Amino acid sequence: MLGANPVKALGAMSGTSLDGVDAALIETDGERILSFGASAYRAYSDEERAILRASLGCWQGEDTEAALEVVQRVHTQVLQGIDGAELVGFHGQTLAHDPHGRGTHQLGNGDALAEALGVPVVWDFRSADVAMGGEGAPLAPFFHFACAKWIDARTPVAFLNLGGVGNLTWVDPRKSKPEEEGALLAFDTGPANAPINDLVAERLGHDCDRDGKLAAKGIVEDGALELFLEEAFFRKMPPKSLDRDDFSLMLDLVRELNDADAAATMTAMAATAVMVGMEHCPSLPSRVLVTGGGRKNPVMMKMLEVGLDCPVEPVEAVGLDGDMLEAQAFGFLAVRVARGLPTSCPSTTRVAAAVGGGQIARPGSN
Repeated sequence: MLGANPVKALGAMSGTSLDGVDAALIETDGERILSFGASAYRAYSDEERAILRASLGCWQGEDTEAALEVVQRVHTQVLQGIDGAELVGFHGQTLAHDPHGRGTHQLGNGDALAEALGVPVVWDFRSADVAMGGEGAPLAPFFHFACAKWIDARTPVAFLNLGGVGNLTWVDPRKSKPEEEGALLAFDTGPANAPINDLVAERLGHDCDRDGKLAAKGIVEDGALELFLEEAFFRKMPPKSLDRDDFSLMLDLVRELNDADAAATMTAMAATAVMVGMEHCPSLPSRVLVTGGGRKNPVMMKMLEVGLDCPVEPVEAVGLDGDMLEAQAFGFLAVRVARGLPTSCPSTTRVAAAVGGGQIARPGSN
């Protein structure tokens, strides 16, 4: 366990969009954000991305050796480039997520990473939550609570992460702790960038619809959108979570559309899923702050601005870094784990009680 002094923690995130690894330094005591530090990003090469994509859906015990080599090598490269860390939060790469079935699988070896970096590494953040009946995701909400305090929010605010999957955190900053009743509500809204990325990769060989340029040329197919919204997931009460490929049907729904119309329709699906999810919030937030790659898609942002009854802005509007927020979150959560503080609670993952996840690997312990 750590003492009470602030810690410089380095968090890393490789999301389901498979774009690359983010790393960011944060100074925190596990409850407050004291300062933000250096950050770095390393994009996956086409070959690395293909190796990771080939392992999606794999569980523990299956052959993921090539993917593990990529995850360990790229994370080590990125994290070694940032000095000053006393602790590292290592999320790994999610390959499969079925919390009420086979569990959850984040590929990575914290022990090996601790040896390579020479500092303690907190990893395997999700397993304890799942073991206690939780969804295991999303895990950033406790950090979002600290962010709401850091920006001095006085009324409820929402953080919307548009990564491979979309997730929403409603925060009441008037509460004192994130696990306090009424402080948080968090859940996955639906698919976001992952299926759009898969579409443009399959049809055009690109890694994403950069700046929404393809979607901007298209027309939304309302029939496909209506079929998408019939999915049972949208009728399920939050908290709730998704696997990256739970909505693989999206590609089938746009199969007959041209490239631009397909991209526009899938973008509308992601945005509409958020609109449906907002109906679950205890009250209308004063603003929705958007993080993740989706905030750089003008088509998606415009759909959200038109469809939601409150201001929608990128998190940069309040001085946060939307590219690094997830990485910063796992640095923050690493400190909470090391201090024995909870990292999820019933209102964020439906876990039975507030629980702290994560294992701590120390260099030289093997």
